[in-house]
Amino acid sequence: MLSPALLLLASVASEDPIERIAVQGQYRSVYVNEAPTSVSVLTSDVIGQRHGTHMEEVLNIIPNLNFSSGSSRARFLQIRGIGERSQFVDPINPSVGILIDGINYSGLGQAAQLFDISQVEVYRGPQSGRFGADGMAGMLVLESTQAGTQFDGFWQLGAANYGAVEGGFAAGGELGVLGRARLSVYQQADDGFTENTYLQRDDTQSRSERIARFNLWTELADTWQLRSTAHLYRQDNGYDAFSLDNTRQTLSDEPGQDDATMKAARMALSYTGADTHETVLSYSIMSADTVYSYDEDWSYVGIAPGWEYSSTDAYWRDRQDQTFEARWLSTQPATMFGVPTDWVVGWYYLDRTENLKREFMNWDTYMDDMFVSDYASKRNALYAEVTQNLSEQWQLITGLRLERYRNAYQDSNAVAVNPKDTMVGGRISLNYKPALGHMAYITWSRGYKTGGVNAEALGKATDNPELEEFLLQRSSFAPEYLTSLEAGYKYINADDTLSLNVALFAQNRDDVQLKSWINRAQTFIGYIENAAGGKVQGLEAELNLKLTPQLSWFTNVGLLDTKIEGFVTEDGVDMEGRDQAQAPNYQVNTGIHWQFNNDISATVQIDSKDSFYFSDSHNSQSDAFSLLHASLQWQLNAWHIKLWGRNLTNEDYATRGFYFGNDPRDEYQPTTYVQWGEPRRVGITFNYAM
Repeated sequence: MLSPALLLLASVASEDPIERIAVQGQYRSVYVNEAPTSVSVLTSDVIGQRHGTHMEEVLNIIPNLNFSSGSSRARFLQIRGIGERSQFVDPINPSVGILIDGINYSGLGQAAQLFDISQVEVYRGPQSGRFGADGMAGMLVLESTQAGTQFDGFWQLGAANYGAVEGGFAAGGELGVLGRARLSVYQQADDGFTENTYLQRDDTQSRSERIARFNLWTELADTWQLRSTAHLYRQDNGYDAFSLDNTRQTLSDEPGQDDATMKAARMALSYTGADTHETVLSYSIMSADTVYSYDEDWSYVGIAPGWEYSSTDAYWRDRQDQTFEARWLSTQPATMFGVPTDWVVGWYYLDRTENLKREFMNWDTYMDDMFVSDYASKRNALYAEVTQNLSEQWQLITGLRLERYRNAYQDSNAVAVNPKDTMVGGRISLNYKPALGHMAYITWSRGYKTGGVNAEALGKATDNPELEEFLLQRSSFAPEYLTSLEAGYKYINADDTLSLNVALFAQNRDDVQLKSWINRAQTFIGYIENAAGGKVQGLEAELNLKLTPQLSWFTNVGLLDTKIEGFVTEDGVDMEGRDQAQAPNYQVNTGIHWQFNNDISATVQIDSKDSFYFSDSHNSQSDAFSLLHASLQWQLNAWHIKLWGRNLTNEDYATRGFYFGNDPRDEYQPTTYVQWGEPRRVGITFNYAM
């Protein structure tokens, strides 16, 4: 039951109610407080309160969502302690996927720019029944602002410390017979947050990012609708994040790059002329050319004569995706077992190729070397879901997805493999709505992700006789499965001044795919191994309360308890019972929003996160931290002015960590090295409504 004090406070704050938000990531649009899953939604207002320009700047708002860097922008996400942390040689399948306007950007988190994004939906727990192999642990769904029938738009200019500047515009409206259209264009640049003392530069981690999105909604006929989408993203970023001294002052003489060019398009055609169902056909293409390189020794020639080494590592990737989906949704309930039933059936196809060229120092030959690989993955999936209204209060949802993958891999080390398998996922959810605004649910769900090959390990096996047997035994890895039992309660009062979402969950991981490393001198060999299992349990809670007509309070809490089962590292460390990597025991975001009058508002909020392990193959941890953010906004006719600050107390906190020896000055003693998160940022932004 809800606290009487909360109900009393909510009853006296009836002006400007809490917004009821519809989510688009389900098969059908539903309100977030009616979705039988743990889902958080960040609206454009929430994003703007901390001036989030990229997903990594707002992720700490979301309970039990973490991220890892090791790059200029966070690419990989972890939900409830499950998710990848990096990609080097081998192809990967992310546990947490990303959809932007219906286009699959999984594994390409740098594309998650937030300019003119209307909302971000974060689904926690297995989502494979809906999204397939990219949604084993969860899914992020980003939707651009929709165009209205009347012309509207805005210009935006801003500046901040660390040499940051930004500019963009968004505009949309009716285009006659073409329909409703919206175009957004945005660019931002900064010097980054490191100083290279050897090169005497402060821009070796600089960022320059540009994005354009276009959406067109066309009524082809009374019963035919078409949505056309086009994206263009360009990133020219430096990468110089790690320091031998674990400071923001680096010593590298050959700083790296973190560049990307992405182009994507999608068309979704809907037909509503049938009496009993709607047909949706969609096709998308996406290309991503990326360059990721770094100074491997993090230093310069002459730092420690006789002990030093000097090398770089560079990865050029070309990824091409094509997807096709056919979906049929009922528009009139059918009768199944005497119960009114809504249904969805569909077919999904993905064709992905990924070509890699790597230039590196081969420490087996002590010569510069080049490695190339070609990877092709094809996935076919059939899915179905039925929603049965058992009574006015009770509802049963049953969904199933059958997915078959076939991967083809070959490389310049003469490795050629073709792993394939069939995976099954889905959900069963029983929902109860005892009264208006109340909902309780219990959901069983199963997620999955594809298996693969440890090509780097296979290629190194014959070059390392003492490791050959160990590596050959780990030549491939099987699909991983995640089974979850979740119980939740959602409430929003009649005045829309109090909302509460709570979820309790217990998850079981089978054939857990854990990333491990072998370190011999300057040689690093990465591989994925199936551990016996893993346990995950915890809680997520989100509270929004209007204390007065002017003052709102929000709190988001995530609690997490994870365990590794049956995993021993190559050097003999037994990880049985240890917390999983990137799985802090608690995460909290809390704050207040004060609407002083119709024109002026302010927001103050705090993020707190527990310490967590950086990896499953070593025991180095981050420190717990708390970050303070604030913004002051002023509306003056068509002008909107915002003063904003993030991490106002200038806390140092780690977003990636490694454990090995890399400092020749101490003869390569094993050390925990970290990449630091964003320091204190302050800035001003001007918006002009057109």
